Amino acid sequence: MRSSNPVFSRRGFSRNGNAGFAGGQPQAGNPFATGGTGAPAANPYANNPYAPQTGYPAPPMGPPATGVMTMDDVVMRTSITLGAVVAAAAVSWLMNLPMAVAIGAALVAMVLALVQSFKRTPSPALILAYAAFEGLFLGAISNFVNQWVNGAAMQAVLGTMAVFVAVLVMYKTRIIRVNQRFMRFAMAAALGFILLMGVNLLFAVFGGGDGLGLRTGGLGILMGVLGICIGAMFLALDFKQVEDGIAYGAPREESWMAAFGLTVTLVWIYLEFLRLIAILQGGD
Repeated sequence: MRSSNPVFSRRGFSRNGNAGFAGGQPQAGNPFATGGTGAPAANPYANNPYAPQTGYPAPPMGPPATGVMTMDDVVMRTSITLGAVVAAAAVSWLMNLPMAVAIGAALVAMVLALVQSFKRTPSPALILAYAAFEGLFLGAISNFVNQWVNGAAMQAVLGTMAVFVAVLVMYKTRIIRVNQRFMRFAMAAALGFILLMGVNLLFAVFGGGDGLGLRTGGLGILMGVLGICIGAMFLALDFKQVEDGIAYGAPREESWMAAFGLTVTLVWIYLEFLRLIAILQGGD
């Protein structure tokens, strides 16, 4: 069974025998490590009442391994990555970066994000470059919207923080249970949302006006709320990825990939809040 986070599912976080990391080798006692035939090893923790929420067993207790991902690693890398976004956004805001340049920065950020998503190993330089270019775009678009709706950027930041905390609490209390069904639903919703936005953009470019009207008025409000909900689901997937990586000894470098995933998701949520606030307050 692959990882529940689609960003990392092609990486070493699979539950078909590759979830255990220790110098590239499956950990001893890891119930997800394969036997000699390539099949998952027998489950020695079938009766463990503290097994993870997906029904898979918890790893055995023991001394902490060295060179593996920890929560401190994830927090530190995420702070660095988000700090790069905020710093670049502040520069863009203060310099009143033209929207044409900001859109170019957004395209560069999108390319960098795609390259990192398909790399076998995380590249800190690539992730931080993505954060910087994304920050330039966010600063410019936030400044642009803020000129119409005073305080919109701060409201979007507060909304993003509220969603982050709410999802984290619901995940930790198991109100949100991340499993394969949850992952498939989140992926289907995200793909459908992106396709709709792409079609709307094409109609807007070639037909003029607001396209299909999916980003303005009542439909715009509905799509904004839907976009935030999809972002919240991906936050849950990110939390699950971090939990799995720590529990099964992912290499420390994977904390950069966790930071990257969290940053991409938070940027998504922030932009949806910014659009929603602009519509609700008549700034669109």
